[in-house]
Amino acid sequence: MDQKIVFLTILGMAAVTYIPRAAPMLALAARGIPEPVMRWLSYIPVAVLSAMLAPSLLLHDGSFDFGMDNLFLWAALPAFALAIKTRSFFGTVALGMGLVAAGRFFLGG
Repeated sequence: MDQKIVFLTILGMAAVTYIPRAAPMLALAARGIPEPVMRWLSYIPVAVLSAMLAPSLLLHDGSFDFGMDNLFLWAALPAFALAIKTRSFFGTVALGMGLVAAGRFFLGG
């Protein structure tokens, strides 16, 4: 493949990646965002994280698994309580990882 085509392809890919991200920032830079929109936007990370996490905690082989052998679900419950109490991302992740490691070590899961 010609080097010029490769270079133009990379430039085109950069443009279609950068323009959709930069356009809203440039359009909204001079304006203030209304408070209800800011409040709505603040829920997006929590919703995305929940949508990514819930299937791995609750589903096993395509069906819900609330059994005692679902180590990830039982490790997530104290981690979730710690997250609510401390709002510490690092502490929550560390507790969850520690509980899963301990569960696998002691229970063989």
